[in-house]
Amino acid sequence: MYEQVKGLKELPADEPLSPGHRLCPGCGASIVVRQVLLAAPKDAIVANATGCLEVSTAIYPYSAWNRPWAHSAFENAAAVASGIDAGLKALSRRGEAREHPIIVFGGDGGTYDIGMQALSGALERGHRFLYVCYDNEAYMNTGIQRSGGTPRGAWTTTTQVGPAMAGKQGSKKDLLSIVVSHRVPYAATASISHWRDLMTKVRKALSKDGPTFLHVLAPCTRGWRYDPEKTIRMARLAVETRFFPLYEVEGGVYRVTFPVTSPKPVEEYLKPQGRYSHLFHPENASELETIRKEVDDNYARIEKLSQLTGQLYGQKTA
Repeated sequence: MYEQVKGLKELPADEPLSPGHRLCPGCGASIVVRQVLLAAPKDAIVANATGCLEVSTAIYPYSAWNRPWAHSAFENAAAVASGIDAGLKALSRRGEAREHPIIVFGGDGGTYDIGMQALSGALERGHRFLYVCYDNEAYMNTGIQRSGGTPRGAWTTTTQVGPAMAGKQGSKKDLLSIVVSHRVPYAATASISHWRDLMTKVRKALSKDGPTFLHVLAPCTRGWRYDPEKTIRMARLAVETRFFPLYEVEGGVYRVTFPVTSPKPVEEYLKPQGRYSHLFHPENASELETIRKEVDDNYARIEKLSQLTGQLYGQKTA
């Protein structure tokens, strides 16, 4: 069983990241790390893929990490976690060590794209770890290039805006469905704006015997082009407009964990971000309408899956 997060006072006072790291002011990734590791046991071991988070917190010879931490290449963080899991299990059988929670942090580039092969293999083998994808929706570390996590219509340095293109063409990859297809015991989305929901999901994921996964929205002030003090607001608007629904899949059952019964217009989320400014020009009205429809259809899909899987397994979905 897992312990639900009830309030801030129950959380440890120590900080998992030391002050003085080089992450940008308003960086969503640092907030993801803080919330995840404050909800986890202090003896958790962290594996970290190359990306914004890694290069800004561990510039040789310094490290901001106050947890056991291993840096990996872009593509193999899940493989590193698999090795840690296998090694701890072997040492535990010999009575030379005990098992620890293992948490992986990888960005959208290192998860959706470059790291998908290693992640899929680790999920299929059943290694016990929690993989956290902090999704800032582009390759922010190397110059704001589009990734598989970049949403439709977003500007990046490789999805320019002009007569031939109105930002990213095509939909964002459905990462959670890919993970769920591996029949993992637990997978969920989360947002740093809804900290209790996120931290409770961390504890639930770590209680499972097998690989688990959290897809966390991590706004990026540089790539999304908004003022740094608005990071939490951006994350909250993504949820309140249904652009980024909060739900979990446990034992095959979908459940919306933060129902949005009266959503705000999706424009309230898009307008404050410079990467979407072109969508509000008359010539891009059809692209904006396509985004609206995708948002509505996706939320309806998740609600339907919640109803169907709940009925199939005889569980409550809300």
